[in-house]
Amino acid sequence: MKIATLLSEVFSRKVSVDWVLLSSAVIIVFLGLITMDAFTSDNAFFTKQLVSLAVALAGFFLATRVDTDALKRTNVLVTLFVVACTILLILFALGHEAKGAQSWFKVGAFTFQPVDAMKLLLILILAKYFSRRHVEIAHFRHIIVSGIYAAIPFVLVLLQPDFGSAMIIFFIWLGMILVSGVSKKHLALVFLLGVTVFAGLWVGVFKTYQKDRILTFINPLADIHNTGYNSYQSMIAVGSGQVFGKGAGYGTQSRLRFLPEYQTDFIFSAFAEEWGFIGVVILFILFTTIIVRIVFLSLVGATNFEMLYGIGVAVFIISHFTVNLGMTMGLLPVTGVTVPFMSYGGSHLLVEFVALGLLVSMKKTARPAHRGVFKNEFLGA
Repeated sequence: MKIATLLSEVFSRKVSVDWVLLSSAVIIVFLGLITMDAFTSDNAFFTKQLVSLAVALAGFFLATRVDTDALKRTNVLVTLFVVACTILLILFALGHEAKGAQSWFKVGAFTFQPVDAMKLLLILILAKYFSRRHVEIAHFRHIIVSGIYAAIPFVLVLLQPDFGSAMIIFFIWLGMILVSGVSKKHLALVFLLGVTVFAGLWVGVFKTYQKDRILTFINPLADIHNTGYNSYQSMIAVGSGQVFGKGAGYGTQSRLRFLPEYQTDFIFSAFAEEWGFIGVVILFILFTTIIVRIVFLSLVGATNFEMLYGIGVAVFIISHFTVNLGMTMGLLPVTGVTVPFMSYGGSHLLVEFVALGLLVSMKKTARPAHRGVFKNEFLGA
């Protein structure tokens, strides 16, 4: 098939936009923009993130026109997966190092983190794999095969080293395994395997600073001047916001730079300090709205693929938000995991909006119009 013909098929559909879903995400972006703008005099973060939002919105509306029946072809997904893994390998030679990890491509003033796109691609390929094996999913071999799909990017990302992104990849796989119908016995075996793998990583892969972060999460206040410093300052910021917050631009932990990476890893802490408990509740309501809309859209999808994809996107957003929240509250190790839609960064923002756009595109594939396809996928044909 010619490339032009394939592209014509992929971008051939017109759908209505889920404005509740889109507006909730955009509001979160602007809450992040307000937080960034309050602590910079040159508006550098604000301006760049505003440009990133424009690109992300373009990606969203483009994704809503994607014909997912063309996009979910096995040969297309496998080809994209191989290309993505190759790009992750190229990072080791040509990648830009920042924050101790060689995870970015840098072109002039712009940087892009390929692992963000890999997370979305992994959701797509796992949704395709499980949707074709719905009835026979109880077979343990499907856990192994799907685990291999996740393990390849997991290892490549871990070696960068980017422990946070590797953790998200694991959560995506685990979440999609759970909703696909795996048996509890097999899940227990996977858990034991995971413990064994973790022990091996601890001995042979994890660097000293990563071990320190994990040990610090057990007691983040044990060494507040060294490994526990970030968690300690973050907890001070969150607690000092109290009920109504200190007001935009008056967060002392962020303004005086006691809180590191306030625009990315610890933007939730900076936001909580400024807006207090009330602001945090509003943020939770917005994220809850997004998750509820994602679950709703996934349940009205035509086949298991759409349902599994939607659940995968929900797991992706929930795991990012939960890990970051635990990190900022001193309950989890500092791993560099960002807050979806809110943290500074263009690559993750683009991927998140594209993920939502694809889900909106799937909404128009009505179940009654594709009963034959649904039957085949349900039977694993």
